[in-house]
Amino acid sequence: MSTSNKPDWGSSYRLIAADKWKAKSAAMGRDVTETLVEYAQPRAGMRILDLASGTGEPAISLASLVPDGHVTALDLSAELLEIAAERARERKLTNFVTKQADAHQIPFPDDSFDLITSRFGVMFFQTKALQEARRVLKPGFRACFLAWGPFEQPFWMSMMGVAHKYAGGERTAPGQDPCRYGQPGSLSAALREAGFQQIEEETKTVSWTWPGPAEEIWEQAQAMSTPFLPMIKRIPAEKWEQMNREVLQTVGRYAAGGSIKFGAVVVLASGIKA
Repeated sequence: MSTSNKPDWGSSYRLIAADKWKAKSAAMGRDVTETLVEYAQPRAGMRILDLASGTGEPAISLASLVPDGHVTALDLSAELLEIAAERARERKLTNFVTKQADAHQIPFPDDSFDLITSRFGVMFFQTKALQEARRVLKPGFRACFLAWGPFEQPFWMSMMGVAHKYAGGERTAPGQDPCRYGQPGSLSAALREAGFQQIEEETKTVSWTWPGPAEEIWEQAQAMSTPFLPMIKRIPAEKWEQMNREVLQTVGRYAAGGSIKFGAVVVLASGIKA
């Protein structure tokens, strides 16, 4: 993609980018995935459901840790789940399956799972999805979620923050803000509203490093940060080149050793079904 001309986003743009950047995206997200897996404390024999699993994390990591258990990766996108299934096959995981479905209508009976996880998915769930997660969870077991912290952090500010200066208006549509739980206690409140008990929440800063140059992560971010796409599309064509230069310059401040080292402030929260 040219760095000076405004790109032409098609319906398959995100899928192509997901496949193109899957190895580097996985590398960037590895520490975040490990943080959620450690927080979730998977145990032997567990039946685990990973919601909004996309290309397969943390579902694949969980399946690797509980070979005698069973992990289901659920997502709306059959195409992204095919990438997840391919990654699982490469690892010879026989306890991993995918399920195309909406988290707001989970197609499993009550009390089906010992653990529920979601990495960077809960921000787009309505209360119904959290209630559904609680419904399919066995009594006494946990649902564990990882969400973005505040927008005011390097990864978002260096790209979407700069783009927003040129676009004006709202950053995202209502209910589509990936940083909606950046305010401490807000994710806990959502879990409480959905009926979870013994709720815990913490904020952590973890490694979030793109193993490549600024141009790559900016291209990947435009493709994968779907909630911001309407905002980016509003940027006038005559401002695109100037905006693009400013983004690359700002992202470049975090460059070190051939990588872009942003760091990520994330929120971890869990609740138990009584």
